[in-house]
Amino acid sequence: MQVRHILREKGSEIVTISAEATLSEASRLLARKRIGAVIVRGEAGGLAGILSERDVVRAVAEESVGALARPVHVYMTCDVATCCEDDSVDALMEMMTRGRFRHVPVARDGSLVGIVSIGDVVKSRIDETVREAAALREYISAAG
Repeated sequence: MQVRHILREKGSEIVTISAEATLSEASRLLARKRIGAVIVRGEAGGLAGILSERDVVRAVAEESVGALARPVHVYMTCDVATCCEDDSVDALMEMMTRGRFRHVPVARDGSLVGIVSIGDVVKSRIDETVREAAALREYISAAG
């Protein structure tokens, strides 16, 4: 299975925020959209970074509530690992495990076309396992 299959199922909505937005604004966006990470746009509108719930928690733990008034770019991850639609889900899982992150933007020709979370990966693997089990049951029934 490839990353494109996950995007086909979940959709390709990409939630973004400006690098100059406050951490408070980013936190409200994460809560309102019920997501774990947001893509941070640079001045030209491209990928500048990613901000996760974990980044917000670390910021507040280090600087208390004062962190909420500071810009997102102070706390975001700048070196963002991306994948492409042709990548296998197995390769994506390995990348996420090795890098210890839960969200990966999906790029095509330098543009973002979606974002995949570890939850999306787990759901796709469960769905795949259920389909395989059903196919095996059908095969056994037909052979008997």
